[in-house]
This record gives sequence, C-alpha cells and structure tokens, in this order.
Amino acid sequence: MPSFGKVGSFFRLIRWKNLLIIAITMVLMRYAIIDTLIGNIKVSLHGQGNNIPLSLQFPLFDFIVLVFSTICIAAGGYIINDYFDIKTDLINKGKVIVGTSMSRQRAMMWHNIFNVLGVAGGFYVSARSGYVWFGVIFLLISGLLYFYSASYKRQFLIGNLVVAFLTAMVPMLVVIYEWPPLYTFCSIHAVSVPDFSFLFYWVGGFSLFAFLTNLIREIVKDIEDFEGDVAYGRNTLPIVLGVKSSKVVVSALAAVTIVLLYLVWFSFVRDWVTLVYLSLTVAGPLAFLAIFIHKSNEKRHFRFAGGFMKAIMLAGLLYSVVVNIIIKWNLF
Repeated sequence: MPSFGKVGSFFRLIRWKNLLIIAITMVLMRYAIIDTLIGNIKVSLHGQGNNIPLSLQFPLFDFIVLVFSTICIAAGGYIINDYFDIKTDLINKGKVIVGTSMSRQRAMMWHNIFNVLGVAGGFYVSARSGYVWFGVIFLLISGLLYFYSASYKRQFLIGNLVVAFLTAMVPMLVVIYEWPPLYTFCSIHAVSVPDFSFLFYWVGGFSLFAFLTNLIREIVKDIEDFEGDVAYGRNTLPIVLGVKSSKVVVSALAAVTIVLLYLVWFSFVRDWVTLVYLSLTVAGPLAFLAIFIHKSNEKRHFRFAGGFMKAIMLAGLLYSVVVNIIIKWNLF
C-alpha cells in the first residue's frame, strides 16, 4: 500500500487544486452562465404551445465525462511538465517530486494513463454530441502540453502563449459541447431556431479574461524563476528582454485587461452590480499588481504576485455567479 506521503506527493504533482478550479470553471460556465442565459429564451414547441423556456440539452453524464477528460489531460500536462523541469525546479524551488518521491518511469506511466483516459473520454463525448471529430481537440491539447514542456516553454514567449491559450479553452469547451444538442433540439422540436451566438460571446468573454490574466501570471512566474532558467539556457521573456522590460509588459497587459473590462461593461452590460464587483475585485487589484510588480525586486515579491494573480483570476471566474444573480433578480 502507498504511504500517505507518496499519496500527498502524487496529488501535489498533478496540482489537485488547479484541477479543482478547472472543474469549478466548467460547472459555473454550464450552470451559472449557459443555463441561466438560455432559460431566458422562450420558444414555441410543436404541439406544446408558446413561450416555453429552454433548458440544457447536453446530458449530465456526458458533461461529467467532459469535465473528467479535461481534468485528465491537465493532470497529464502537469506531470510531464515536472518530468522535464527537474533540474530547473531544483534551483527555483529547491525540491522536486519526480525523481525523488516518484521515479521518472512511473511519472511517465501516469502521464500516459491520464492522456489515454482524457483523449478517450473526449472522443466519447464528441461522438455523443454528434461531432466525433471534436475529439481531435483533446488530442491536440495533449500534444501541445507535451511539446510545451519539452520545447515551447524554453522558447521566447511561445510557451506563455500556449499555456494562456489552453487555459482559455477550458470555459470554451463547455459551450462547444452544449451547442450541438441545443441546436438539434430546437431544430426538431421548435417552430424556429433561436440565435445562440450570444452564448459564445458570453463564455468567450471569460475565456479572453482567462487568456490575459494567465499570460500575466506566466510572465510573473518567469521573472520569479529567472535564476534557474538562466542556468539552463532558456529563452523566456525576462531573459531575452530583461526583468525590467518584463515588468513593463506585465503592467501593460494589466492595463489592457482593465480597459477591456470597462469597454465590455460600457458596450454591453451597463449594470451597477457588475461595475462595482469588477472594480473592487478585478480592476482595482490588477492596478495594484501593476504598481507592485513595478516596485518589486525580490523573488518573494514575485511569488506573492503570482499568488495574487490567482486570486484575481478566481474573482473573474466568480463573476459568473454574479451574472446568475443579476439575471434572476433583474438587477439591470
């Protein structure tokens, strides 16, 4: 039987907290955003009268498989990342799991298991949705995570963009798989098919936010890991442009994110609840982060900034709950 210490190491290796956030993200996109929005759409069904509210059509079991598959792919990505980062992690973190608590061979075994489960589950839910080729998404993401760890993260900016893109894909997967059964249901049972493009705009907003904030966090982490990355010849942004210039990039990305938040609010939302929430939990903290990063010079400061960015990302995600409350209570 494995010891509790080894079990704990295994869960740290697969970043169980991050996997939990992935699951929560997908659940919130499904129930707080998509279900809430389509519930406000009234359609006329053949033989059942008018003004009947729509409901989720992607089966719950299939959604659970979708979440499980996404988590498996992410877990495999975390394992392969640590597999290739043993030397740099020893410098940057002072400790590693792969090579100590777990052998490299066993780590690769678990990487393969998680990827097989993730890709298989992805093709299953894709077939169930009627678009089996959607399963290729999981295959491509699995490959991107492998090549990110093996090569891309050592290249200028490419690794940061790959991770930010894959993070942005998590909320989008939910709407991608909900749309086909929803459209099919309306095509068969409804007098006319509503325009569901607004679902992609709403979830796409969360994806864009995830992309920008994760890109900021990745650059902050690169500044924090500057010492180890230099030692092993990586071409991260702080190494190529310098730490000072990287701080400017972080501040610029934070400013762009803040501007986009208010632009979206002004153009599409304009309710006071959203304005107050985003100002206090996202825009304000991002402005503080930009100033803090600019004045920081020590490793512990950048470690704090990375953790602070996680809090901002979580606050942005929890805006989905605020949307649910605004719509249900008519707080426009």
